Amino acid sequence: MAKDVLIIGGGVIGAACAYYLSESGWQVTLIDQGEFGKGCSHANCGLVCPSHVLPLARPGAVGRSLTAFLRRNGPLSINPRFDLGLWNWLWRFAGRCNRNDMLASGRAIEALLNVSRLLYDELFRAEPFDAEWETRGVLFVFQSPAAMDEYAHTNALLRGEFGRGAVRYDGAALTELEPALKPGLAGGWHYECDAHLRPDKLMASWRSVLARRGVTIHEHCRFHDFLGRSGRAEAAETSRGTLKADAFVVATGAWTPRLNLNLGCRIPIQPGKGYSMTMTRPKRCPAIPLIFDEHHVVATPFESGYRLGSIMEFAGYDETLDPRRFQWLNGAARHYLHEPPVEPVVERWYGWRPMTFDGKPIIDRSPALANVVIAAGHNMLGLSMAPATGKLVAELLGEARPSIDFAPYAATRF
Repeated sequence: MAKDVLIIGGGVIGAACAYYLSESGWQVTLIDQGEFGKGCSHANCGLVCPSHVLPLARPGAVGRSLTAFLRRNGPLSINPRFDLGLWNWLWRFAGRCNRNDMLASGRAIEALLNVSRLLYDELFRAEPFDAEWETRGVLFVFQSPAAMDEYAHTNALLRGEFGRGAVRYDGAALTELEPALKPGLAGGWHYECDAHLRPDKLMASWRSVLARRGVTIHEHCRFHDFLGRSGRAEAAETSRGTLKADAFVVATGAWTPRLNLNLGCRIPIQPGKGYSMTMTRPKRCPAIPLIFDEHHVVATPFESGYRLGSIMEFAGYDETLDPRRFQWLNGAARHYLHEPPVEPVVERWYGWRPMTFDGKPIIDRSPALANVVIAAGHNMLGLSMAPATGKLVAELLGEARPSIDFAPYAATRF
């Protein structure tokens, strides 16, 4: 007899959990306080990037971040306010900016990225996904020779520790590889293992596939609390009434800390606000996704459009769109591209990334409720980690042998 599972959260992590749980024989219901796929999964830059194994907390990150925070209208900012949770998060982040902790987090991140990259290939072969999937890699582009050479140390570390080295292109070789770039740039590093897709189309595809599998989706359904006894949840109280299930998955991204009391543990996630602007394709559109590392801006080409994204604002759950952030995206792209952002701008968007100070997500049972699994805190890599996370959650609830060691993602590690 099939068991019932309720998933709270309709982003890419919730969708992947729903898919793999359904595949494992569960009867799945998914709820979201808004619309399915309209949160941080909607208009991010769409990179699926096994190369991004290093957490933000790494040697020298504190100094670089402080410098960036002091730049007017730069890509990093903290909204000054009295928030003990934020300052504790920053303090613990600073404490992990050393090589040993960086590599330990990197190993945990690497496992999820590598499995997800393989699972994406399987998904696009097995299911009718229409998400503009491309496997052209990702190209880090540098203006200055000094920055280009400095990044060589990062690439050497990635190659030596994780086997993820890039191909180096200097000067004119860079524009030969990607003609949309202006001449005179120092060079770039091409990670051929990476891929990209259009996130909103991915989420539309997930929804169609889940519906065909019999997954029930309730939008505008707000979770209030768990009902249960003896360390197990029996139902969830929601704005649409009481929903019973045998198991529950909390995939609520940056909102997860607001459920700390319900989950019986402290989830130290901070919302890191990111911005993007989506446009029509220029005539000289890049073929490869580009990361302008000196400006912290990403340019992603899609078959049906073109997107610039970046920014990390620690501003709490602020819902405003700051026009200066879009000016930054626009201005940064002009340094690199023959044709920078073009009108019309189809969408200006923001989303809250669920940031943990150690760079690792939480994929674990609630310490207080044995049949509630938390799947949150994927930082800037939710899209890249989603399939592996969904598979792990299905294995955890099915008490199957895990394909990846759960220990690094424990909810009790904080």
